[in-house]
Amino acid sequence: MRRFLPQSLLGQVMLVLAVGLFIAQGISAFLLYQASEQRRETALVSALAFRLVADGANPQREERRRARLAELREQGIERRGPRRDRPLPRRPRLGIERTAESPIAVNEARLSSFETGLRDVLDQQGIEAGQIRVTRRIASDDPYIRELAELRPALRSPDWIKRGILIASVERADRSGWITVRSPEPRRPTGGIATLIFQTLVILGVLVLLLYLVLRRITRPLAVLTDRVSDFSRNPDRVVEIEESGPADTRRLIAAHNAMETRIAALLDEKDVMLGAIGHDLKTPLAALRVRIESVPDEVQRERMADSIEDITRTLDDILSLARVGRNGGPSEALDLGAMAIGVVEEFEDLGEPVTIGDPPRVVAKVQETWLKRALRNLIGNAVRYGNVAEVALLEDNGAAVLRVEDTGPGIPPEQISDMLEPFTRGEASRNRATGGAGLGLTLARAIAEQHGGTLVLTNRAEGGLRAELRLPIEHSNA
Repeated sequence: MRRFLPQSLLGQVMLVLAVGLFIAQGISAFLLYQASEQRRETALVSALAFRLVADGANPQREERRRARLAELREQGIERRGPRRDRPLPRRPRLGIERTAESPIAVNEARLSSFETGLRDVLDQQGIEAGQIRVTRRIASDDPYIRELAELRPALRSPDWIKRGILIASVERADRSGWITVRSPEPRRPTGGIATLIFQTLVILGVLVLLLYLVLRRITRPLAVLTDRVSDFSRNPDRVVEIEESGPADTRRLIAAHNAMETRIAALLDEKDVMLGAIGHDLKTPLAALRVRIESVPDEVQRERMADSIEDITRTLDDILSLARVGRNGGPSEALDLGAMAIGVVEEFEDLGEPVTIGDPPRVVAKVQETWLKRALRNLIGNAVRYGNVAEVALLEDNGAAVLRVEDTGPGIPPEQISDMLEPFTRGEASRNRATGGAGLGLTLARAIAEQHGGTLVLTNRAEGGLRAELRLPIEHSNA
């Protein structure tokens, strides 16, 4: 479900606007329909009440109508033939029916709201009434209209026989009989829904256009800022000042970013200068010390001193390399990772180390060769140091190149794997300098992998030993 929803700020605001507008229009349409139905009901109640007050109060008119109907039956309805084709009146008068019993049965479906409204109108007119019954029928289902249709052929037309009729039956106050009136229900106006839909679309179009213009003024500078932050994270050496645009809040955000980027670049430059000074100030006395220990007569002590100096030098090199990852590393270039891995393995083979590699496939990625070789050497060196042997392989997995190094050593306890990627962390088997180093190899390999947009994954093998995988994107390697 989430993947079908817009992810951008502009798309989400537009979606919320559209949904909110349709909900508001739906509620408005419902309220308008309710009000229209109430007005319609009030008009129908008023029409029924008027008939009852005007015609129902004149019983002689009904008696004359009945006498006229009887006379016409005796003379034959053919005498009214020439009038049969007259157009149907829009609101034909259906007359008054006076009966001893109500034509509306007690168990027939009734309209309680109409009954209440009709009683209120009659009370306002000072007319007392007993029971009131109101119902709705189809014209063809009402016996009174069927009888009347014998004299009015127009009432037998298809338009009439399916029309809804409201029937109101009121009991006289003295319980002497019932007065019943009928009124055809007016048809509901057509085109209301289409008008509402058109109105909604027009409002939505206007709001979307206006909101789009406003949001683009906000989102365009944010998109530029996002691209710049992403580029700066990959290339902190290049400082670019973004033009301040958009609303005041967005301009302040861009100004703050420009100041932050300038400050970070200055700090990185200061760090490089400081590291260069540290490297120079430390390596120079270390080199002098290495010369001076040659005068130590005890060969064993002299070798230990030399090893300590070399250890300090390697640690210093690792620290400086870790600090310079991503800085001044040169441009990335397309590199055959298989050929590169074979070259690194041959370096270890020349030193007599038990390192092997099969026939790797040709996999090309944009990388910084010097840094990637450094990461692979660290992984192979750890495998040889702690796992006796190193088996190197190259494969492709879901659009990524995987440089895999496996050993047959004791592995790493699962709860310590994440800690082993932190600086100056070494396993229990590498506490001494002779076998363990400074604990920066894996940290440096992870930093190089992340510099290329990849990851370093450590897992224990089921058959024993550790598996280190350097995963690099093939198509989009950002070094």
